[in-house]
Amino acid sequence: MTNTKQTTNDASAGSATEEIIEQTDASTGSVTEENTEDTTGSATVEEEANSIEKELAEMQDKHIRLHAEFDNFRRRTAKEKIELMKNGGEKVLTDLLPVIDDFERAMQAMETSNDVVALKEGLQLIYTKFQAYLKQNGVQEIETQAQDFDTDKHEAITKIPAPSKDLKGKIVDVIQKGYQLNDKVIRFAKVVIGE
Repeated sequence: MTNTKQTTNDASAGSATEEIIEQTDASTGSVTEENTEDTTGSATVEEEANSIEKELAEMQDKHIRLHAEFDNFRRRTAKEKIELMKNGGEKVLTDLLPVIDDFERAMQAMETSNDVVALKEGLQLIYTKFQAYLKQNGVQEIETQAQDFDTDKHEAITKIPAPSKDLKGKIVDVIQKGYQLNDKVIRFAKVVIGE
């Protein structure tokens, strides 16, 4: 009986050992398969990481280039703006040179000529030419004589008693003419108002 028991115990122990070995083989096999999958998976993850790093490097490069281009654009624009401010009035001044030439000729004529009427006519021609030049460039004289006082166009220097009732609150005299460029006042007219 002891032998039978021992044989039964040995048989059950042997089958238990076989089961443990089978479980170990089965678990090792699955671990081996998982390791193979991890190696393949980690290679894919590494490839993805590398491609993302390359993409990031490209984006950073694009960003740096764009920033540099913007800085260059800003500097170029500032330089052009300074250049424009410096030389913007060149055309106006160039167009004024003939008027200055006329004035110089008139001054030379005044030194040698005794004909006052001819000198007045010459000065009147220069003045007319200059007025035409201003009109061509959009400069107009602000209307003042017998006009209502307008703070947007006129600057009151003083008030005097109005010569007539209809001139009360109106412009009686002009001290300095005012001008506007297109619709913008570039110099207010200095006026005297009747009260």
